[in-house]
Amino acid sequence: MQTSLKIIYHNHNNKDLLDEISLSYEERFIRRKKLIANNGTEFLVNLEETVSVDENHFFELENGKIIKVLSKEENLIEITGDNLKQIIWHIGNRHLPCQIEENRILIQDDAVILDMVLKLHGNVKKVIEKFNPEGGAYGLGRTHSHKH
Repeated sequence: MQTSLKIIYHNHNNKDLLDEISLSYEERFIRRKKLIANNGTEFLVNLEETVSVDENHFFELENGKIIKVLSKEENLIEITGDNLKQIIWHIGNRHLPCQIEENRILIQDDAVILDMVLKLHGNVKKVIEKFNPEGGAYGLGRTHSHKH
């Protein structure tokens, strides 16, 4: 079985693309795990430390070939309304991952947070989409709940 010991962020050297793999937001937080890519390529990820892998990054295999990371569609809550800034503040205060767009935000499906957003007079709709939230502090890394 092939092993990936590192992530590359751009394919500037035009390495051979072996396969693609669709991973959810949680699955893209990885250190060591056996994965199966979309076309059946099995490989082991064995990184020195846990990293957050984003869409369009690549697992580089020992043979120099790469597997492109795609974001998997997942169950999310779309939030719209006239008070998005207030809602974003409350979501951030709870250290929840949040994808911020011009006229909406996306969060992971969570009944407690959905109830909070409704109490803040936000409009909610359950959707199935790719989830690519903002990074952690200063745009780097991941946000974590207080459970970490």
